[in-house]
Amino acid sequence: MKKGDMIIYGCVIIGGGIGLMVDKPLPAVCVGLGVGYLLKYALYKE
Repeated sequence: MKKGDMIIYGCVIIGGGIGLMVDKPLPAVCVGLGVGYLLKYALYKE
């Protein structure tokens, strides 16, 4: 597993946890996925 993929998975898990706390898990997971991709491309120029 690459480090960039680990960042994406981590952001999705964090987004899901925050979404469960506010009773909206699906939109929070989608936001976490988007943030993960943005962080991956900002940190790792492939």
